[in-house]
Amino acid sequence: MEVQHPFKPPHIGRASELKGRDRVLYRFLEMLPGTLAWGTILGAIILSYFTPTLMAFFIIAFDLYWLLKTVFLSIHLRQNWKRMKHNLDLDWSEMLKTLKHEHVIHLIILPFYNEPESVIRKSIQALSDSVYDKKKFAIVLASEERAGMDAHNTAQNILNEYRDTFGYFIITKHPADIPGEMAGKGSNIAYAAEEARKEVLDANNISYENVLVSAFDIDTVVYPKYFLCLTWNFLTTENPYRTSYQPVPLYNNNIWDAPSLARVVASSGTFWQMIQQERPEKLATFSSHSVSFKTLYEIGYWQKNMVSEDSRIYWNALMAYDGDYKVVPLSYPVSLDTNTTPHLWSTAKNIYKQQRRWGWGVENVPYILFNFIKNPRIPFKKKMSVTFNQLEGFWSLSTNPILIFLLGWLPVTIGGPAFKATVLSYNLPVFTRDIMILAMSGLVISAIISFSFLPPRPEGKGKHRYAFMVLQWVLIPFTITFFGAFPGLDAQTRLLFGKYMGFWVTPKGGVNN
Repeated sequence: MEVQHPFKPPHIGRASELKGRDRVLYRFLEMLPGTLAWGTILGAIILSYFTPTLMAFFIIAFDLYWLLKTVFLSIHLRQNWKRMKHNLDLDWSEMLKTLKHEHVIHLIILPFYNEPESVIRKSIQALSDSVYDKKKFAIVLASEERAGMDAHNTAQNILNEYRDTFGYFIITKHPADIPGEMAGKGSNIAYAAEEARKEVLDANNISYENVLVSAFDIDTVVYPKYFLCLTWNFLTTENPYRTSYQPVPLYNNNIWDAPSLARVVASSGTFWQMIQQERPEKLATFSSHSVSFKTLYEIGYWQKNMVSEDSRIYWNALMAYDGDYKVVPLSYPVSLDTNTTPHLWSTAKNIYKQQRRWGWGVENVPYILFNFIKNPRIPFKKKMSVTFNQLEGFWSLSTNPILIFLLGWLPVTIGGPAFKATVLSYNLPVFTRDIMILAMSGLVISAIISFSFLPPRPEGKGKHRYAFMVLQWVLIPFTITFFGAFPGLDAQTRLLFGKYMGFWVTPKGGVNN
């Protein structure tokens, strides 16, 4: 099939892949987020010592800003909560009856490495249980050659059991050590998509325009009506081939087995995605997402030399189509695993590594800014809006919790005896405490929302666990600092010094016994 390709910006992974002035420019852009973050933190320390009064007024103003921002985000969170509950109750089958949809094929890519067969089976079974014509599903179980025969045997077992359930079901094996590729999800699903094009689409003369690709994490468990909702949005969106489709990730698969620390971090991630769904101009693809195969083929699939391939595919498309690309928020959930192990310490380490990997999405910033500089066809207003949103977002992630919970007391601590004798010095801790109490009152909303999406309590789990589901939210100041700001700052510091990260596979199927 002949397809007219749009302009494809080079799939740059890091500055070392460029030469000359472009390499210098890209390296400068890589250093920008870390420089802003460390400049803020070090500036706060220096100002607290030399000009404590000025810093105290800054802290008061910043705390007020953070309080207002918390209120603003809480409103978005509550609005998306209501929207999700509404969408879960809708009769999507009835809504689709008015639309011609029988031509839509869902190509579902499930990449895996060495995850337990039970995790894969749970995801496949959820697809099998979907309220949708399964003959319109093309399943691609995307394995890795470097995972060895165990992974191959796992994939074969799943194929043998489910091959007759779906219209199409293939296994792909991504070759190891391909030059220019990074071992990880991006290179795997890009390979799987191309194999599916040849073995399924071209072999059966299926038009690329009729294929909607869902790139799922292997632990993604869909709700029964998910593909009805996805199909309706695909068919009703203006210009569906310039659009990605984003569900809300709920980390519910093993939520009752996870410790409080893991639950709070996971729920916080869900809440952030819900907030972003109410601000689609700031929304990028994340984790499990969907996109037209026509679009994927035109822009060259997912980038193969990236850690954050899930968000980069959106930026690839935005650049390829000169800024004419968007993400449609589905306000509909999919369920994934909470990051947990049988031991609390190893759980904490894995959570930190996962959050750092997500924080490594900062590698998109130099790519975005570099292409904005190089591409005059993207509207200037679009460039400015995206640049501000990205820089402010990563700066807030790595600095705000540190400024609020760790550095807010610095003027009193190191500001010198003259400042300590002032009324401002006496009132600063009191004012900061009161602002934090007001801000933390929003945790009531968080507790209510997290409760509403809990799966049924399994047998053997006592009712006392509900109490822990409420009390866990007192951990928020700790988790957003040590499992939000610190891994985010870690990632930005690595990029600042050119210490590039590889892909870390989050262990699946862990429980806390």
